[in-house]
Amino acid sequence: MVIAVASVALLTGNCMIKYSFSGASIPPDAKTVSVAYFPNNAPMVAPILSTTLTDALQDRFQRQTRLQLVREGGDFAFEGEIIGYTSTPASITATGGQGGVEGAATNRLTIQVRVRFTNVIEPQNSFEQTFQAFLEYDVNQALQTVEGQLIPQIVDMLVDDIFNKATSNW
Repeated sequence: MVIAVASVALLTGNCMIKYSFSGASIPPDAKTVSVAYFPNNAPMVAPILSTTLTDALQDRFQRQTRLQLVREGGDFAFEGEIIGYTSTPASITATGGQGGVEGAATNRLTIQVRVRFTNVIEPQNSFEQTFQAFLEYDVNQALQTVEGQLIPQIVDMLVDDIFNKATSNW
């Protein structure tokens, strides 16, 4: 029994396990993260979107990792731009019976972000990818009245996807 335990200890002694409560797998040598401002280069612009996205990504890494936020040149470095911000009909409804009028029942707000992630410690895990998320809202509401509620929710979905892609080697 002692020999079996000693053998397991010797075999696993050189293995390094990366573990965190957030599910993030971050190399032990990584100490810093930088998140550049994400400009809104979409044809349609929401004034709060760039700041909301940039702040949310910075906040996620500060809250859920041991990495220290630096202005630029982090071991984990994010940059990119918002490339899409659109509101389109999401579902159609028919009214008035046969031959009735068709119209949108809900609209969909979609945000697309192009992200360039550099992992200085493990360069093979660096990537450039477009992320997209959306939510639907009632057609009877103007986008300007709901975007203040929808943008933070969509940004949270985007940040989840970006964080997971950068910190899990799946």
